Amino acid sequence: MPVNFVRGFVFSLPIFVATLLAPAGAEAQVTAYKQAVAEAAAKDRDLAAFYQANGYQGLWTGKGGKDRRRRQELFKAIASADSHGLPVARYDAAGLMARMKAARTPRDRGLIEVELSQTFLQLARDMQTGALIPAKVDDGIKRVVPYRNRTSYLTSFAKSNPRSFFRVLPPQTNEYARLMKEKIKLEKLIAQGGWGQKVPAKSLKPGSSGGAVVVLRNRLISMGYMRRTSSQTYDANMQKAVQLFQQDHGLEPDGVAGAGTMIEVNRSVRDRLQSVMVAMERERWMNKERGERHVLVNLTDFSARIVDNDRVTFQTRAVVGKNVHDRRSPEFSDVMEFMVINPTWNVPRSIAVKEYLPMMKRNPNAAGHLQLYDGSGRKVPRGAVNFAAFNERNFPFDIKQPPSRRNALGLVKFMFPNKYNIYLHDTPEKALFAREKRDFSHGCIRLQQPFEFAYELLSKQTSDPKGVFHAKLDTGRETVVQLEQPVPVHITYRTAFTQAKGRTQFRRDVYGRDARIWDALSKAGVSLAGVQG
Repeated sequence: MPVNFVRGFVFSLPIFVATLLAPAGAEAQVTAYKQAVAEAAAKDRDLAAFYQANGYQGLWTGKGGKDRRRRQELFKAIASADSHGLPVARYDAAGLMARMKAARTPRDRGLIEVELSQTFLQLARDMQTGALIPAKVDDGIKRVVPYRNRTSYLTSFAKSNPRSFFRVLPPQTNEYARLMKEKIKLEKLIAQGGWGQKVPAKSLKPGSSGGAVVVLRNRLISMGYMRRTSSQTYDANMQKAVQLFQQDHGLEPDGVAGAGTMIEVNRSVRDRLQSVMVAMERERWMNKERGERHVLVNLTDFSARIVDNDRVTFQTRAVVGKNVHDRRSPEFSDVMEFMVINPTWNVPRSIAVKEYLPMMKRNPNAAGHLQLYDGSGRKVPRGAVNFAAFNERNFPFDIKQPPSRRNALGLVKFMFPNKYNIYLHDTPEKALFAREKRDFSHGCIRLQQPFEFAYELLSKQTSDPKGVFHAKLDTGRETVVQLEQPVPVHITYRTAFTQAKGRTQFRRDVYGRDARIWDALSKAGVSLAGVQG
């Protein structure tokens, strides 16, 4: 929204209010005003409760300085909504202005009073906790958004400095601030024409020359990965630039512009801006304290980190759920309470009946590393079971794998009990960590360095975390170790994320979730500059 539009509106407000409050049966006017407020607010339970408790007094439409400042700051906040990637049209500033200018009676003023509060509530919630409802966008997003009580917005605003109130609504994290800066940077790039021509080649390698190499060179220069040069060959400087690009995009940094790298090189500025704006919306969904120490899993980055006071103190590669419907890792937050050393694998029922039961029907001795248990916890010999008599619905046994180095969970698992049966754990399948794209699990998060992860977690409660861990491990027995200070765990999905120092990082949309979020934001009214990037 243009600044002069907001200014013109703000300066017209005293005239609007003075007209409505002109002397002429003041008491009747007050009664008509309050009746209109009560009538309009009755359609919204939270608004009705606020105005009833407030004696139907206005927040916005009085002639005093407080109401004027509230109006001014509301419209300034609406004008700033675009900088947060919010759907500005949803707040209909022009429509509000027109209806306020057209108001002539106390009843008109009462109706616009409630409409201003409705707009305020929508904007405040969108700015603080997001414009979308995550679960309606993708059923894999299980995140519980920290919504505030709507009435509390109004009561707090009534007591607050209006400018300060709006300033602290968005996330106050360093991540959100850096994403906003990246958004501005990318918007300027779009206005300037983006990164130039896309590379007309499926792949290029060191030593190559020709037109496609020149286009790749120019694109890398535009992106800031190369200094200006007249070289027309894929030389050592270009190889180094490609490696830096690959590192910033979660690709194997081999310096070869293979098919996967070329797809990412050719993505437009608009694509990257969409990722940043989706990340901002996701940051709003998590607008609450995350814990001075917390575990942060980013599914698109195939990584797990331990973060202490906004600083990464440990990081390891991870394997996440396979990109098929019932195996994608969900997004949610919970609290890690304990680890289990030498764990037993209690095979989830879905895996037991869909994968192992068919195998055992064909061969009763299949998957011999697994054991059957009845409902009383007694071990059942395979020879005593007629597997052909059972199906997915009536299979009566639990399937378990006892502790061992070959256990599917490896030698340690990290538990934050949740209804999705998701946890972090070791794995005997170490080779998968060498892959660039690591979505192979049934949903749980496998760690490349689980022992080191355990040491770091235990370091807050013992001076010898490694010794404590291995003393339990060496027994070979399943052992629970409680965390004296439980640690929040946040399983996230970010195709754009920032660093305290260095370039913004981008990752592939492994499950397609960010594309769905962007589509939902677009339908809600969020848009980009219409210039190709």
